[in-house]
Amino acid sequence: MKAGPETAPWSRLRELAASTGARHLRDLFAADPQRFEHCSARAANLLLDFSRQRIDAGVLSALEALADAVDLRAAISAMRRGEAINTTEKRAVLHVALRQRAGQQLGGAEIERLVLAERARMLEFAASARERFRTVVNIGIGGSDLGPAMATAALTRFTEGAPRMAFVSNVDGCQISDVIATSDPATTLFIVASKTFTTLETQANARAARAWIAGALGEAAVPDHFAAVSVNTAAMNAFGVHPDYRFEMWDWVGGRYSIWSSIGVSLAIAIGAQNFLAFLEGGRDIDEHFAAAPWRENLPALAGLLGIWNVNFLGLPTLAILPYDQRLARFSAYLQQLEMESLGKSVTRDGRAVEWETVPVIWGEPGNNAQHSFFQMLHQGTLRAALDFLLPARSSCGRQDQHDLAIANCLAQAEAFAFGQPLEVAGSVHKVHAGNRPSTILAFDALDPATLGRLIALYEHKVFTQGTIWGINAFDQWGVELGKKLCAQLVPAVTGQGGEAGAAPTGAPAHLAPLLGVLRGWK
Repeated sequence: MKAGPETAPWSRLRELAASTGARHLRDLFAADPQRFEHCSARAANLLLDFSRQRIDAGVLSALEALADAVDLRAAISAMRRGEAINTTEKRAVLHVALRQRAGQQLGGAEIERLVLAERARMLEFAASARERFRTVVNIGIGGSDLGPAMATAALTRFTEGAPRMAFVSNVDGCQISDVIATSDPATTLFIVASKTFTTLETQANARAARAWIAGALGEAAVPDHFAAVSVNTAAMNAFGVHPDYRFEMWDWVGGRYSIWSSIGVSLAIAIGAQNFLAFLEGGRDIDEHFAAAPWRENLPALAGLLGIWNVNFLGLPTLAILPYDQRLARFSAYLQQLEMESLGKSVTRDGRAVEWETVPVIWGEPGNNAQHSFFQMLHQGTLRAALDFLLPARSSCGRQDQHDLAIANCLAQAEAFAFGQPLEVAGSVHKVHAGNRPSTILAFDALDPATLGRLIALYEHKVFTQGTIWGINAFDQWGVELGKKLCAQLVPAVTGQGGEAGAAPTGAPAHLAPLLGVLRGWK
């Protein structure tokens, strides 16, 4: 399968970047009074308004041709069948199978059976945990933390009757200390979310939690207060996880795609079984839409193609995620891992060096706060960025009068980024806004479980679209492994278990000896 730059549409898009891409959005809107109708798409109760992207019908057609040239449709089908499209690890990529209903057989009949059985076990446990515990603490990191933590915060309105939920990820001990200080061991459940049950950060926090429970309630109490999502049976046995509180993960799901699995057990406890099933249903809506809709109407494909245009043809190196809903405060952090860990690659699937730009830097904050921090740079600074505004029509906390102010702010900022303020209006060079900053508004009715599922799945399939076009494997993450390996080697040196004074400690390069000496002195 050819990568995008090796196809004829890529060359055509280069030509269009020099013409259409150089036009100002003021002129593009003036040339097309029906630009919103021509540059927006609706599906599954979502609206993708990309009228403020620097495109026209010719660019859209070329982008659609690019999707066809790399055979994106066939790649989607291969994923859904369960083919080993994660080529470096020889694994299937089946997060879509986690959202399936009975009879779909995504990945095959056996995958469907496994998914539905484990889902039923997990939801039954979640219902029991809602009744038995007053505090539930998810201990994980990366995909075992970012997804459940983000989604639980986003769906706060749906957590009535749930235990207090807490999320611990950082290895430095502060989060686990804060949780323990405000919890009762007799009514606290810890969920250790770690596929291998060996991740350094997760194990450090889990051991601290175990020591707290054992110290307060005795060793015999440990199994009743720990659940786990892992494949490492021996490690769970040694730790003392109750046999009935263990849930399975599979190697055909990467951590950053795993919230739909038993990794989402903390979310299921927080929002209850019916809301969790609605969350899955929302993701499934987008799965079916992505697999069937024409590119011009296909929200994830359009989002991916517009990202290709901005990165590879307009030279925009960053993408700001700007939700106008405080409940989505962690959404940009979630997308940082989803997009940058998936697409941060420099070789193609067949091992050649990538000679084109891939993923932009993903960053952001809730919109109103962002307006008073980094929007100045976006409006008048020299660094260029593309922007995604996430905009619900209804308040997530029942304060529609205030949320209407957030909507007005979002639309005002989108207008200012697009059209700017020329000198003849500004009256001073210091007040000139160049405008022409491309943005997309992703609007929806309200932030509920199904809608959150749709939003996450949309961005997942956006990543799939871009990985296919760039010719890279979006489902491995070898880049994180080197740091883990080096950290394991350095732990004895940092903890003072090796080396003479003034010499390089065991496991540490000689050049680190002076720095380690200073750090030891401060401890």
